[in-house]
Amino acid sequence: MGYSNLQQCVVDLEQHGMLRRIDVPCDPYLEVGAIQRRVYQAGGPALLFTNATGSTFPLLGNLFGTLERTRFIFRDTLDDIRRLVDLKINPFSLLKNPLDMVKAPLAAYNLLPRVTSSAPVLECRTTLSGLPQLVSWPRDGGAFITLPQVYSESPSQPGFGKSNLGMYRVQISGNKYQPDKQAGLHYQIHRGIGGHHAEAIAHGDLLRVNVFIGGAPSMTVAAVMPLPEGMPELSFAGLLAGQRIPMTRLPGHVPLSAEADFCICGVVHPGSTLPEGPFGDHLGYYSLTHEFPYIEVEAVYHRRDAIFPFTTVGRPPQEDTSFGAFIHELSGPLIPTVVSGVREVHAVDAAGVHPLLLAIASERYVPYAAVRQPQELLTVANAILGQGQLSLAKYLFIAAHEDAPALDTHDIAAFLGHVLERADWRGDLHFQTATTVDTLDYSGSGLNEGSKLVIAAAGPPRCKLAHQVPAGLELPAGFGPAAVCLPGVLAIQGPPSGQGRGECDPLVEEFCRFYEQRDCFEGLPLIVICNDNTFTAATLNNFLWVTFTRSNPSSDVYGIRAERRGHHWGCRGPLVIDARVKPFHAPGLEDDPEIERRVDALGAKGGPLQGII
Repeated sequence: MGYSNLQQCVVDLEQHGMLRRIDVPCDPYLEVGAIQRRVYQAGGPALLFTNATGSTFPLLGNLFGTLERTRFIFRDTLDDIRRLVDLKINPFSLLKNPLDMVKAPLAAYNLLPRVTSSAPVLECRTTLSGLPQLVSWPRDGGAFITLPQVYSESPSQPGFGKSNLGMYRVQISGNKYQPDKQAGLHYQIHRGIGGHHAEAIAHGDLLRVNVFIGGAPSMTVAAVMPLPEGMPELSFAGLLAGQRIPMTRLPGHVPLSAEADFCICGVVHPGSTLPEGPFGDHLGYYSLTHEFPYIEVEAVYHRRDAIFPFTTVGRPPQEDTSFGAFIHELSGPLIPTVVSGVREVHAVDAAGVHPLLLAIASERYVPYAAVRQPQELLTVANAILGQGQLSLAKYLFIAAHEDAPALDTHDIAAFLGHVLERADWRGDLHFQTATTVDTLDYSGSGLNEGSKLVIAAAGPPRCKLAHQVPAGLELPAGFGPAAVCLPGVLAIQGPPSGQGRGECDPLVEEFCRFYEQRDCFEGLPLIVICNDNTFTAATLNNFLWVTFTRSNPSSDVYGIRAERRGHHWGCRGPLVIDARVKPFHAPGLEDDPEIERRVDALGAKGGPLQGII
């Protein structure tokens, strides 16, 4: 049986040596977050901070810091969920047809939340300022709740069946928020709460929301799980917990999670916004200050033994990397049932998740053709980019299963090599030049605005990829040196960028013209212009992060010997991606040196983190 609450989980992890108590004073302002990041990087245990400065509550960090620990937490229910996935069942549909229940494991009983009058979360009350004031990065705009579970229901169809539980950033201090009365609510586009908010605005109604913190660990995972349409997150949380999720009601409120550690109750006014941010985020940069909805806080409840769970986000890998890996294990097998023809899809964590997708699909449209070319792949690519959060991707590399049945999107270097060997830049580049991208991505033409590029490759290899910088490579003035990132990929250092948002850079256009009559890049079909070629080429993760978080396809993709056929753009020479930092990009995240020295001291001999960091 899974955990009903966070307290049971903490006791179990400590008994199994998977949790370390930190009893020395630690400051929630920068220090606690820095400790959690360092312990995560070291593959260390969950951390219970029992003496956080200015807090009457213990803080729990790094709970999901390793994939192995995450599997351990849900060890009692994973087999049941896998059986349901294998059956290709939408579990929530069973509730509409109870006689079909015999076709599914008994675990399906846990789909429906139960209503209870016993609610530990209602034992005590506090205020926003009474919560731990966690600030993760030096430029953050205030204290944020980093693992919130924001619960809302459809105003027109209230009830669990049309509910949404999502992890949307909640700012509890700073900016123009009235202390203890208002909290920022930052939700990105294509999130479930957006539909509820749109309904409320259309009818001029308030949107009631509750923000849960803690409770059963399954609730935290459910809040970030990409679920099939029509399956509420509460149902999945019950499956993962191995028991029905207890919910309680207060007059005039949407339901509360009875076993949550904290619950912020309030309303969102239609159309009202306040500045929110900045905040260090999962692309490795700050998401800047923008207008977002906010919650008018009516009450803050907490259980008597409340624990405040948190994480910090930044350049991957971070704790949410383990989230992603765990979610892929659970939901990956469902993808072929959602998009016909697709074999697998990988949202690349090292590139910030949304900037880069890798996919394998079938290419069966003309099986009798002498040479395979992308056709069905393009249909599948469009379908992928029409699916939920996958629609926020900027770059999608897609390959044909028939060309290499053993190809694996999680072997990123081999997958990119496979595509680069086969891609024909004259016809295999497919742009959407004005569309939506991730709210947190500042490489595009505006907030939520940018472009996409599908690179589809099929057929036999067209070239042999080079592993070294060409001997005697001549570079235009201001460019260089160069280094090989991967076979076939060359990073060339360029001058600082001065281009405007959505504009192309004349310097890179001149770089491409320099090679119009020079054939210097045999076996190097991809060139990345960057600020630091040594850094970019040092690791696969560096290459992925630099290339795909710092470029917008419609303005930052160029080509040597470019050509246009009708409205289709391509090139006969290497593809060139300008991945330099642009003047309009958000600043990158940097650790505070003094804080890092304090963390080092905790890992010294006799310190609470000795042997961990």
